[in-house]
Amino acid sequence: MAEIEREAMEYDVVIVGAGPAGLSAAIRLKQLDADLEVVVLEKGSEVGAHILSGAVLDPSGLNALIPDWKEKGAPLNVEVKEDNFLMLGEAGHVRIPNFPMPPLMNNHGNYIVSMGNVCRWMAEQAEELGIEIFPGMACSELVYGENGEVKGVVAGEFGKNPDGTPGPSYEPGMELHGKYVFISEGVRGSLAKEVINKYDLAAGKDVQKYGVGMKEIWEIDPAKHKEGTVTHTMGWPLGSNAGGGSFIYHLDNNQVYVGFVVHLNYKNPHLFPYMEFQRFKHHPVVAQLLEGGKRVAYGARAITEGGYQSMPKLVAPGVALLGCSAGMVNVPRIKGNHNAMLSGKAAAEAAYDAIKAERSGDELTAYEADVRDGAIGKDLKMVRNVKPMWSKWGLTASLAFGGLDMWTNNLFGFSFFGTLSHGKNDAEATEEASKHKPIDYPKPDGVLSFDRLTNVSFAMTNHEESQPCHLQLGNADTPIAVNLPKFAEPAQRYCPAGVYEVVEKDGQPEFVINFQNCVHCKTCDIKDPSQNITWTTPQGGDGPNYPNM
Repeated sequence: MAEIEREAMEYDVVIVGAGPAGLSAAIRLKQLDADLEVVVLEKGSEVGAHILSGAVLDPSGLNALIPDWKEKGAPLNVEVKEDNFLMLGEAGHVRIPNFPMPPLMNNHGNYIVSMGNVCRWMAEQAEELGIEIFPGMACSELVYGENGEVKGVVAGEFGKNPDGTPGPSYEPGMELHGKYVFISEGVRGSLAKEVINKYDLAAGKDVQKYGVGMKEIWEIDPAKHKEGTVTHTMGWPLGSNAGGGSFIYHLDNNQVYVGFVVHLNYKNPHLFPYMEFQRFKHHPVVAQLLEGGKRVAYGARAITEGGYQSMPKLVAPGVALLGCSAGMVNVPRIKGNHNAMLSGKAAAEAAYDAIKAERSGDELTAYEADVRDGAIGKDLKMVRNVKPMWSKWGLTASLAFGGLDMWTNNLFGFSFFGTLSHGKNDAEATEEASKHKPIDYPKPDGVLSFDRLTNVSFAMTNHEESQPCHLQLGNADTPIAVNLPKFAEPAQRYCPAGVYEVVEKDGQPEFVINFQNCVHCKTCDIKDPSQNITWTTPQGGDGPNYPNM
């Protein structure tokens, strides 16, 4: 649609995504120079709508950005009081003592938070500084300059027909140009993918790895609630079928975040991550906690797990990748928000120096150096071998050797193992269905466990049905012709929102995409064994609407 003419607005810095990275960048830019023109574009209906709430936040990023956040009323109200690590068997558990854990695993001084509410508060701080924030403005395209640099984005395009042509109420959107563009879309964003591919930013880096995280918010019996308690589990029900584990965080108001992560490098295409999560809640430890309570929200999202060796080059002409767009999650700590904030701050400082020097559209090499050599690089480098150890050697060996590796990195700054490689990407890790047995999952009871479609209704997701499907197939025949006979079409199972189905029509199997259910986790874009599904940005405002909790 290159022939469409659009109005253009000029800014110093254009930021895609109002998550912790993008908002931190915006705030820092205005702290450095109140006269800079900064805009933040958010595809959710409001800031925080697409942020899957519930995290343990290391406040180091916020301390660096807004040192007086307590006085300014940041919603960090529940400090971690107790840390528990459990190894689950089918009917029992063993508690892993805290003392052998490396210091970086200690949650003392961290907070159980709703990241959606943290981002809403950060947006208020940004707006007070004069930053323009436009929610409901999905960025559908990058705009390139004459020399091949990224000079802006197209945002606010609405009204396309299902076939992609302009409909009767079509609005072409606007081009927003900047001296620099920051991409902070979160995990596996479509613009970040384009930037990484166009400029070959992953050259010389290890493959990126991912997990799918599913989360429910529960209101439980006050007698069972222990505000500030953090519990992580490993083992059952996944066993040797997949890597992953759970977390249970007790926040305030008798609420708990119950989450489950499955590493997406599992081999058996019959594995059903969502049903593993539902089965987990029937473990005696978890069931006892949740019985008598009620689930009030559900959501899912992919998590970057590749770490230090998988981060692509972070800059290209005119553009920088921030936070989860570059993969800055510390896997053993299950934390990335602090690094996202630090990356936003570092990118802002590099852009400020460049603009002050009357530069634009070039590579912000100072940002790359800051991330690699500063606090973010140090945080990720210490844990770089934990995930590849888990993938190659299994849970027990990774606990022993991963713990040793974190200790030596923490105490002496070196690793006996060097830097291990992840090997295959997650799609390639999927083996043919004939090599594995189907897994018999118990039917959800509607009390502790729920079917997918019922749970998706608690994500409050919505997509205008008349728009083009944002889940695009490279080849429409591949799901039935290749994935079904070879892999038992795993899209039916790896999607935590029930988007994909194989139904019978006129005696033949047919692949159906229920894109209205999509919660924007992007698991399909990652795990499809034929790499035939591409997640693209739907109309602005569409998608999940996670609650203000």
